[in-house]
Amino acid sequence: MKKYKVIDISWPINQNTVEYRNKGELNLKAVKNIQSDDVHQTHVSLDMHTGTHIDAPMHFSKDGNTVDSISFDHLISDCKVFDLTHVEEKISASDLQKLDIQENDIVLFKTKNSFFSAQGKFEPNFVYLDKTAAQYLVSKKIKTVGIDYLGVERAQPDHETHKIFFNANITIIEGLRLGDVNPGKYFLICLPVKFEGVEAALSRAVLLDFV
Repeated sequence: MKKYKVIDISWPINQNTVEYRNKGELNLKAVKNIQSDDVHQTHVSLDMHTGTHIDAPMHFSKDGNTVDSISFDHLISDCKVFDLTHVEEKISASDLQKLDIQENDIVLFKTKNSFFSAQGKFEPNFVYLDKTAAQYLVSKKIKTVGIDYLGVERAQPDHETHKIFFNANITIIEGLRLGDVNPGKYFLICLPVKFEGVEAALSRAVLLDFV
C-alpha cells in the first residue's frame, strides 16, 4: 500500500465544545475517579448532532432510513475537498458550477466556517448550502456531501436542503474541521458510532493523503 498521511478532520468533544444554537445539552461527568476509586468511568449526555456527525433521512422523514443503514461506500472512499472560503453567506449553484464534481463523488466543502472555534459559543452566521446548491449536487449524482459547521443549512423553510439531499440518497456529514486541509483529492474514512434506529450519530472522520 502507498504511504499516506492521516489528517484528522473531526471536532474534539469536551465540555466546551460548540453546540448547535447553544443548546447546553452536552455533559461529560466522571462518575468514578481513579483518585478515589479503582477505575475512572465517565458518563456522557449529548445531542447526536454534536461535533462531527452524520445525518440520516430519518432526521426529517418519519419513513426515512436510520444512520446505521447508510452504505459504507458513502463514508469510506475517494473524496474531493473544495475551497469555498471566499463565499460570504451561502453556497449556491453558481459557486459550484466551475468545480470538478462528477457522478458518485464525495465532496467536502471548506468554507470560512473552518476558522470558527470548535469551543465556546455557536456562530449563527455560518456558511451553508442553499436550495440551488443542493439541487445542483443532486443533478451531478454525488453520493456524499460534507460541510465544516454544524448544519448543511441554516434554518431554511421546511429544511429544504436536507430534504433535497435525502430524497436523492445523498449522505450528509456535518461538523468537519477543514481549516488545515488543502483543496484536492483524498481518501475519506468517516465512521458513525453504530447506534441503531436513530437519525444521526457522532463520527470520527479522517482523510488519507497519499504521498
